[in-house]
Amino acid sequence: MTSVKEQEAIRKLMVFLQEWDSAHKVARSRILDNFIKSNDGKTEPELELEFSQGASLFLARLTAWLRMTYMYSTCLNKLLKAIGIFLSAASGRRYLIEFLEIGGVLILLEILGLNHLKEEDKRDSVKLLQLVAGTGRKYKELICESYGVQSLTKFLATSNSAEAQEDVQVLMDSLGHGNPKYQNQVYKGLVAVLPHASPRAQQLALQTLGVMQDVVAEAPSALVEAVLGALCSVHTEVQCEATQLLKALMALEVRPALLQGLVELLMPPRKKALTFCVKTARAHSLREPTQVYIQQAAAAKAIGVLAKESAEVAEELIQLEVVHGLMVAVGNLDHVASQRHASISLEYFAHTFPFVEEYVKKALGPTLFQRFTDSPETWYTKLDPAQAEELASNIVDSPRDMARMQSTGG
Repeated sequence: MTSVKEQEAIRKLMVFLQEWDSAHKVARSRILDNFIKSNDGKTEPELELEFSQGASLFLARLTAWLRMTYMYSTCLNKLLKAIGIFLSAASGRRYLIEFLEIGGVLILLEILGLNHLKEEDKRDSVKLLQLVAGTGRKYKELICESYGVQSLTKFLATSNSAEAQEDVQVLMDSLGHGNPKYQNQVYKGLVAVLPHASPRAQQLALQTLGVMQDVVAEAPSALVEAVLGALCSVHTEVQCEATQLLKALMALEVRPALLQGLVELLMPPRKKALTFCVKTARAHSLREPTQVYIQQAAAAKAIGVLAKESAEVAEELIQLEVVHGLMVAVGNLDHVASQRHASISLEYFAHTFPFVEEYVKKALGPTLFQRFTDSPETWYTKLDPAQAEELASNIVDSPRDMARMQSTGG
């Protein structure tokens, strides 16, 4: 037998549910406001106490209304926040299961693809998906099996909200760890973001790819073009993240292709100069020479970073004739950044490898070489057009064979 107190609690619950069932949009909006205000942060036992052990009855009504109205944005923001109270409740695993049983994940993912909905609503959907993914491996797999990677990466690439993009990054990072069945799918999805996305999305995708290198054994070949393309960005934060990812990729089989690509960026053929970055160029309406110079400067800077990280990488770059490429970049009088980064990187190679120093000395001549030695960060400002042209066309005794001989003889 139930006590009088319990009977009264049950009666109040039934009255509340009947009020919801008979209410129209305005009244339901008010009910949601009161629920969110009164129950945010509550645990499963606290919610059950509030609803006389019938909290699931209200959750079922919320999810049913969500299914019927999410395409029309009817109180969507409040609905998602109310459902979030259940999904985030400590010890509330059963609420999550009940939500998933009605197709909750698919609804949340569909919301991301509806152009007429607000960015705030889409961000709330991502936060609920974070709660789902944070519950365990099988729930991460459920999101991926529901074409979640495609939906999330598309939203990351197209969203106008930096906060929403950051929330997607957190979710993608979660899906990329502790999810061995789908981690490669997550990785490839992030790679696909790079050529098409906003600068902020590119930056976030590159960051997440760098973190994921610890769990992904090998990188797809498509990553080579995508990362080199990111180096073409006019945004220094994107260039920086691309360089950090390049460092992480030096231990993988894509290293030779990446190094070859970097050296080629130092000396792009005019007609094919935008192979890696035509989309970036269109996005920023830059004229071809300007874009070519941006990629040249970024490649020169990245080459210096990678060479300083590993003597083995530095030697491989020498084999690829990086020294000549850097001299070509130093001779680019139309772009000071190319000259500066190329000169600093060239100074490292000359300082580290005596045979490179001899080559540079022979190519520059005694006067220019002395200026280069004294001030590698500024000497190029005194180059005249004839000297710059000579640097770009000089092919005296490439140090490549000397490097090979030193490696085998040392």
